[in-house]
Amino acid sequence: MFYRENGQFKSSYRADLALFPVAQDRWAMLAFAAIAFVGAPLLASDYAFRAVLIPFLILALAAIGLNVLVGYCGQISLGTGAFMAVGAYAAYNLQVRIAGMPLLLSLLGGGVAAAVLGVMFGIPSLRIRGLYLAVATLAAQFFVDWFTNRVAWVTHDSSSGSVSVQTLRILGHSFDTPAQRYLLCLALVVVFGLLAKNLVRGAIGREWMAMRDMDVAAAVIGIRPVYAKLTAFAVSSFIVGVAGALWGFVHLGAWEPAAFGIDKSFQLLFMIIIGGLGSIAGSFFGAAFIVLLPLFLNGIPRWLGLSMSTATSSHLEHMIFGALIVFFLIVEPHGLARLWSTARQKLRVWPFPH
Repeated sequence: MFYRENGQFKSSYRADLALFPVAQDRWAMLAFAAIAFVGAPLLASDYAFRAVLIPFLILALAAIGLNVLVGYCGQISLGTGAFMAVGAYAAYNLQVRIAGMPLLLSLLGGGVAAAVLGVMFGIPSLRIRGLYLAVATLAAQFFVDWFTNRVAWVTHDSSSGSVSVQTLRILGHSFDTPAQRYLLCLALVVVFGLLAKNLVRGAIGREWMAMRDMDVAAAVIGIRPVYAKLTAFAVSSFIVGVAGALWGFVHLGAWEPAAFGIDKSFQLLFMIIIGGLGSIAGSFFGAAFIVLLPLFLNGIPRWLGLSMSTATSSHLEHMIFGALIVFFLIVEPHGLARLWSTARQKLRVWPFPH
């Protein structure tokens, strides 16, 4: 690209080369979209949809919500499973108590209910931080666990304590097959992923990151801590609540309060640590790792002709999670997303150094 400066023509090679990564990213995104929306429904089996693709998408959505709060705003949360439970049970009650309630409105209603609870438990973040805030959000997990177990109204007076969803219908179309449910989850994940990406790139996202880096300095330059923190809790809990509703409606079909226990909260926290804090792509990497690792550990002994019990496989899985969390916190705090970004940058210039 040539331009004229002080009567002379000059060339800007860097400006020209900067266009190629953008074009490459766009083509890569189009390729991923074509594979996700066209290739997977045509090639994947029902088992792949139920065991891999649908859980991956829903957990990735929940990880995006948690990453908004922890990765971008720097507010520690150990009650993500509780917000998923609120979203699932709120959506269920909207379905069974309001005749003709559209499914999409029920899912969004579950997100709104989770957002309200998130703001309520986010109020202590205005005074406390760090470990104390983590304990406060952990209290939300214990409270929701008790509430869903003891209050029969939540489960529509179910004697067993479990609830179930029979049919999924949107605008007269039923989502009965695994492929159809996968496309429903994929569409919602794309919408909320783009929404989260635009939010963190905008003014509110910059306020979140300023609070994460140094909240005192952010307040000095005019950022309102109350607004920034509570909006982070609201947006995060809303996305997590929708993910919880999808987890119950689409993936499980029938569930009980134990499905959204404290294990789910820690699992989501592990996802964003391994995938990458403060990265939307890292949420997908972490979800893929969490979903695929158990299948990988169960498959290796079979390929090698060895026998491994379920308990041994579960213990090995937890050991690997712990080791990787320590590794990423020490070596690469930005997780798999940073490793992927570094590898992609090297591949762009390979085999030439310039």
